Amino acid sequence: MTNSFTSAASAHPSGRTLHVALWIVQVILAVMFGLAGGMKAAMPLDALAQSLPWVADVPGALVRFIGFSEAAGALGLLVPSLARVRPWLTPLAGLGLSIVMILATAFHLQRGEVSNSALTASLAGLAAFVAWGRLRWAPIEPRAPHSRSQGLPTHP
Repeated sequence: MTNSFTSAASAHPSGRTLHVALWIVQVILAVMFGLAGGMKAAMPLDALAQSLPWVADVPGALVRFIGFSEAAGALGLLVPSLARVRPWLTPLAGLGLSIVMILATAFHLQRGEVSNSALTASLAGLAAFVAWGRLRWAPIEPRAPHSRSQGLPTHP
């Protein structure tokens, strides 16, 4: 038997494992991108450049755009799926974040920052896993619309 958060694919034990793994990855990525995005969106650029040297080499507006994009992606990884309202936005958030991280990987490789590129490539892979998993193997079902047949009060 499946609950409202599972789909037909997760009724099978291996599907259930994938469903749980996706939730774990979604939460981890949301925390990481939420914190990183919040820093890039809100911290003074001079202070941010002390911990992220690349910030001094790109326009401030780009740093802020990246920050807001990462923060929005973090919300997109969780909110639509938790609320079960337009849950198809979660795989789009995963896809968007994977694209941002692929671009970040190329940027860091160009700068010779191999350790940074390894981290961003890993994050790209995890975000792509969420996009694929929530689109194909363990999608979140949208909340069922309320109907009069469920005993809900009617208004004239």
